[in-house]
Amino acid sequence: MILQQIFNGLSLGMAYALIAVGYSLVFGILRLVNFSHGAVYAFGAHAVIFFIGYHFGLIPAILLGVLLTGALGVLIDRVALYPLRKKKSPGISSLITTIGISYIIQNLLMMGFGSEKKPFPKLFDNRIVHILGARISTMQIIMFVTSVILLAILTFLIKGTKIGLAMRAVEQNEKNAGLMGINTNFIIAFTFFLGGISAAIASVLISGYYEILYPTMGFMVGLKAFAAAVLGGIGVLHGAIVGGLVIGVSEGLAATWFGSQYRDSVAFIILIIVLIVRPAGLFGRKGIEKV
Repeated sequence: MILQQIFNGLSLGMAYALIAVGYSLVFGILRLVNFSHGAVYAFGAHAVIFFIGYHFGLIPAILLGVLLTGALGVLIDRVALYPLRKKKSPGISSLITTIGISYIIQNLLMMGFGSEKKPFPKLFDNRIVHILGARISTMQIIMFVTSVILLAILTFLIKGTKIGLAMRAVEQNEKNAGLMGINTNFIIAFTFFLGGISAAIASVLISGYYEILYPTMGFMVGLKAFAAAVLGGIGVLHGAIVGGLVIGVSEGLAATWFGSQYRDSVAFIILIIVLIVRPAGLFGRKGIEKV
């Protein structure tokens, strides 16, 4: 049973990692916790359902929904956050703005799709595979493999491309990056686009796994992904991945040992313990400021 829950947690944890990457990317560049990210996650699954309803087919609907969610991330930045940066508003203003945007998106989803839970189509035929006595569904394997591939692509994009180099330059010093000819506003918008895409893909995987969606589905998942990002060291890409896996596995084990009603709290208990021992997270580093 423990091995079963570990496998369950690994597949779900990789999906959490995809969402957590969005938090880490934005925080790494803007030093901003984007609390609208959970609502963006919920928007992704609903966008896919919208296109499926117009008979686009499953794969085209997923592609269009993912791109539309990425565009929503850019829109959030340009409409709400860019004017605050331009006026050099304090960071708390941007933080409160993202919270407000989260509720706006949730309410728009309720207006457009209703507040009740709706079925989400199966992505694949779900068969059972036996590994060391544990029953693993093909959907769990696909969730894990897909998340690994996408996270590897994101890592390569950030570490091995020119735009990734520009993102790291803006992360180090936005003003100096601008002086070196980097279009910092474009890089920030592109970062929000990547975050929206990763959240949308995670929402499709998780909604396809549970076969259900609803407008407020991003609230608890968003908190868990944020916990995963902080646990690994927010702003650190591989930290978000490890944090997502830890949260996912701890949920699975908590459901086995204490009951499913306690699975959410155990993840945050682990987060608190880790932050007491290591405040910067598992892979985070204390900021060093030269004076």
